[in-house]
Amino acid sequence: MNRICIPDWEYKERIAKAAAMIKERGLDAMVVCSTESDYANARYFSGFWPLFERAGVAISAGGDAALMVGPESAIFAKDFAKIDKIFVLKEFRESADPAYPEIKADTFSDVFKAIGVKGENIKIGLGSYVECTLPIYEGLKSSFPKAEIIKCNDIMVNLRKIKSENELACIKEGFRIIELATDEVIRMLKPGVTELEMVGVAQRVIYENGAEYEGLPMYVFSEESTRHAISRSSYRKIKKGDIVQLNLSAKIDGYSPAIGLPVIMGKLEGERRELIEFCRKAHEWTCERIKAGVIASDIAKDFLKLYQDNGYGKNYVYGPCHGTGMIEVEAPWMETISDYPLEENMTFQVDTFISGPTFGCRWEKGIAVKKDGYESYTDYLKKGIIELEF
Repeated sequence: MNRICIPDWEYKERIAKAAAMIKERGLDAMVVCSTESDYANARYFSGFWPLFERAGVAISAGGDAALMVGPESAIFAKDFAKIDKIFVLKEFRESADPAYPEIKADTFSDVFKAIGVKGENIKIGLGSYVECTLPIYEGLKSSFPKAEIIKCNDIMVNLRKIKSENELACIKEGFRIIELATDEVIRMLKPGVTELEMVGVAQRVIYENGAEYEGLPMYVFSEESTRHAISRSSYRKIKKGDIVQLNLSAKIDGYSPAIGLPVIMGKLEGERRELIEFCRKAHEWTCERIKAGVIASDIAKDFLKLYQDNGYGKNYVYGPCHGTGMIEVEAPWMETISDYPLEENMTFQVDTFISGPTFGCRWEKGIAVKKDGYESYTDYLKKGIIELEF
């Protein structure tokens, strides 16, 4: 059976589409940058995922492209990248800030010359503004002091928001593996195990079944830490009666879906049941409103109102959805100021989170927008609230 992945021709197609947008914007070139943790934009064009160091891709309006890596990644990049032109720049070095005095590195001038960008009074777009470190920005300014450097994140959002059939296949495969991991973690849950032990169980399963990495730093929380929207698992021993929050994921050729759900170590009653059932109701409410043509902010505004009308306004943190793909949380978000329409094959994590005084809950799954609704990539949440008996 062939491995599910992005074919080489699709990387070339992405560069061509980006070049057309760059030209339309009146730019001479666009630079995207990536780190080990936020690798998506450089990997989107090159297939290369940096380790320790940074990476970048420069694309000209004429459609040529080059990969830029740090001093220690030259051979690594040649073995893995889908782009033939590879340059080593000290600007992409790791955070320990080594000087590499013996290395004669390339410059942005070398890179731009190789992709056909000439002159000094050029316009350079930053397609991943947040990931552009100060050394990278200073390197651009040093090579092109007369250049106009502008933010153009919207090009990357527009390129990545609609998923191809190959991208959707990677996401679907990720969910297949996550379901296996979720099954095994629930099977192994018992009083006395630690949160981190359960993360280890999930890691074993995803690697055994074909994942290249975790789609996000997987977590298993219990009791008070379930209030955390973002956190890390600990050495805490899980107890009978605990609420245990699972958020498990699997990365397939860079694509990083996740499943989130609470598991109860016993019987769920009273206020605890009310809050978790409301959170699940809000999750289903969101799904029912997703279809092509709907304005994202309309869903988000009504989602917030749903919390407020049910007395949970103070428990609201964010919602109701965020884009997903190469990064488990990527643009576009679905917020009260999001004035864009949903389009077919946009992919989102329906991420429904609620935080209470002593515990919280998240129901989360991945979907693709369709003409008359949505396609869910997992039925796991249809099982409802899972209560284990001991």
